[in-house]
Parts: sequence; C-alpha cells; structure tokens
Amino acid sequence: MNILIIEDEKDLAKVLVNIMKKENYKAECVYDGDDGVDYALSGIYDIIILDVMLPRKSGFEVLQEVRKQGLKTPILMLTAKSEIEDKVAGLDYGADDYLTKPFNTSELLARVRALSRRKEDYVVTELKLGNIILNKDTHEISTSKSTIKLGIKEFEILELLMENKGRIITKEQFNEKIWGFDSEAEYNTIEVYVSFLRKKLAAACADVEIKTKRGVGYYL
Repeated sequence: MNILIIEDEKDLAKVLVNIMKKENYKAECVYDGDDGVDYALSGIYDIIILDVMLPRKSGFEVLQEVRKQGLKTPILMLTAKSEIEDKVAGLDYGADDYLTKPFNTSELLARVRALSRRKEDYVVTELKLGNIILNKDTHEISTSKSTIKLGIKEFEILELLMENKGRIITKEQFNEKIWGFDSEAEYNTIEVYVSFLRKKLAAACADVEIKTKRGVGYYL
C-alpha cells in the first residue's frame, strides 16, 4: 500500500513515515498544501494522511481541490484541532476519517487499515476511455474489433494512465507505483513497456494514444 503524508511538522512527518514502513507500507511526505495537491492528484497513492494546519494551502483547501478534480483516494485528516466544527468541516469537504493529535499509533494504523478495506469495497472492474475497455480482472484491453491480453506491468502502466487521463505521469511516479521505492528498475525499462503498450493499443485499433512529454513522462 502506498501512502502520502501531507504534514508540515517535519519531525512528526518522519515519525509517520517510519510507522508506515514498519507495517511494510510505502510512504512519503510533503510539507505544504500546494505540494500536497500536486502529489495527491498524481493518483499513485492508496491512502492520504492530511494535516489541517498547512502553509500555502490549508488541509481543508487541499481536500476541496482534490475532491473537485475527482480524486477518490481515501483521506484521513490528522490534526491538533478537536472542535466538532472542524471535524464536521473536514468530513463535509470530503475526508473519509478524522484523527486528533496526539494520537495512539495502534488507533492510527487501525484507521488506515479500515480505509484500505473501504477502498477495496468499491473496486471498479473496468476502465473505459475512448473506444477501449481495460478489464482489471482479466488484464485485457478490448475494442469492438479486438481483445488483447496485457502483461502485468503493461496492465499496471495502462491502468495508471487511464485513471489519470490527460495528466502527465512522470517516470519517477511510474517507478514508485509499479516497481516500488527500492526498485533498481531503470527508466528505460518503463520506455520498453510503454513501447509494448503502444503496439498493443494499435493492434486493438484503439482511438487513444500514449503521448510522451519529453524529459518528464507520459500521458494518455
């Protein structure tokens, strides 16, 4: 599971990352609301832990912006504020859960597990874009003219692109989401799989295309 922590207290952010890594989760942190929005909208995270009091954009503003743009990733608000009004505001803006500092580590992890299960309850088995359908169960792409089986890495790359249609996914983000933070996969490995995917999309007569943003990444 890949977790984004948006927390401006760097010591606490480091503690949170270590807690998650001890549970064998992947975790990284950013320290202000603007970066929080950018990272969240990459779509590579399974859960987001979000502080309310942030520089540049508050946690409430981050929530409103990412939900407005259609992000469905479960979000846990983590804040020093305990007033009922703040909890209500966070939930109304789109948070899935709320935990007040100081927190108990066991309770934090229990809430993270609960959010993970909640996400699994709403798994979409098909993604559609243009004339193609990506089946998450069979790892096949289909059009009215053809059905083609994808390899596991091809499927994961196309899934990430379709879930973020029109948005550039950097090579670093592909590497973190698909190969993992500690992977030794080279960036040209991603290029090879993208090349395979392009050929399969063409063979299926797809009307969508993987485009390259030179020096940055890819978008669909």
